[in-house]
Amino acid sequence: MGAHEVDVVVIGLGVGGEEVGGRLAAAGLDVVGIEDRLVGGECPYWGCVPTKMMIRAANLLTEARRVPGLAGSAEVTPDWAPVAARIRDEATDDWNDKVAVDRFTGKGGRFVRGRGVLTGPRRVRVGEDEYTARRGVVLATGTAPVPPPVEGLAGTPYWTNREAVEVRTLPASLIILGGGAIGVELAQVFARFGVTVTVVERSDRLVAVEEPEASDLADKALRGDGIDVRTGATTTRVAYTDDGFAVSLGDGTTLRAEKLLVAAGRRAALDTLGLDTVGLDPSAHSIATDAWMRAGDGLWAVGDVTGHGAFTHMAMYEADVAVRDILGQGGPPADYRAVPRVTFTDPEIGSVGLTEKQARDAGLAVTTGTASIPSSSRGWIHKAGNDGFIKLVAADGLLVGATSAGPTGGEVLAALTVAIAGRVPVAQLGHMIWAYPTFHRALGDALRDLGQPATA
Repeated sequence: MGAHEVDVVVIGLGVGGEEVGGRLAAAGLDVVGIEDRLVGGECPYWGCVPTKMMIRAANLLTEARRVPGLAGSAEVTPDWAPVAARIRDEATDDWNDKVAVDRFTGKGGRFVRGRGVLTGPRRVRVGEDEYTARRGVVLATGTAPVPPPVEGLAGTPYWTNREAVEVRTLPASLIILGGGAIGVELAQVFARFGVTVTVVERSDRLVAVEEPEASDLADKALRGDGIDVRTGATTTRVAYTDDGFAVSLGDGTTLRAEKLLVAAGRRAALDTLGLDTVGLDPSAHSIATDAWMRAGDGLWAVGDVTGHGAFTHMAMYEADVAVRDILGQGGPPADYRAVPRVTFTDPEIGSVGLTEKQARDAGLAVTTGTASIPSSSRGWIHKAGNDGFIKLVAADGLLVGATSAGPTGGEVLAALTVAIAGRVPVAQLGHMIWAYPTFHRALGDALRDLGQPATA
């Protein structure tokens, strides 16, 4: 076994780990980055980047179908081939990470392909080599799909998001277990390309982490695309034959489809990291950190493993905090009051901060204000495809949460994120000048509904 002494070891080179390792190496530290899968992680290969290419293509089909009544006539013929080719060629290099590895080593980092395991404070083993880190170790190993404990599911060729993204020929029919963000996004994509889709969600509503109004909107959108939505449904058994999948539900119904996509949750695999050697619980759901991403003496954690949200932007944010701490640069600690998230359905559902229920459960004296996108100036002009709303959640004169749903829901969300992060008083927001005619001008309507004056 070779023994090596370095400044920092980064276990996991997904978005967060690569950012930490690359910046520390560029700053002159001796950094070893360890990854047993693809450098760059889930986002560029099976997550945000390729799925948004899929969504862009599906939305183009639907926009073309909206031409009648607005701009003439249009005939649309879906073709998955250019979508699959774009994912292969532009997003993933056919799932080859050479560009990402070169990007990391080009900044001065040393790359090791393998599985890193902690063997004690500041010590990491990978294969036959052991590294001792003078400054410390950064954990950034992300999450992986977790199949639900459904009888008969194990051993069947079900899809996760990875197989769904890699598919070159679409199935005729698809059942999706899970109505969270991944499930509803992929359901809408495949339905718009002509696949017969059924979504099975155990909760009584889709995207259940969001406001009930957002769940209603997503339900309406999916049903509008011809998707069979089954909420409040328990999956009791899965069977597979050459004819496809049979999914039995708790109400006695059996659903059948050519393919089955399981999108029912993800979890950090912490039990293989050697956390017990540094005094941490390997059976935990996430790694607890302080406001500087410190998980222990000479130990930091960033990204999905911290449990603060499985978002690329969260990993990048926490990576920045950890890098500044390791380099002794100071600056603000982590602040999770204004964490934005977007479900990229059509319409988009953007949220930031607390939902109304979360705010009330926290004991806050809550007021809310809402506005309809279709009844706003830009929404009325936009016409087809203009579904959406804005909901504001306020307490003590400040916004503590907001939802922006609509054709550009994720973009409108930026203003709300800044308002919450910057603690801009609601009274001041009520006197803002909102550009006309825009989707974001509906913020003024929502503020007016909140009981504040809004500039005309």
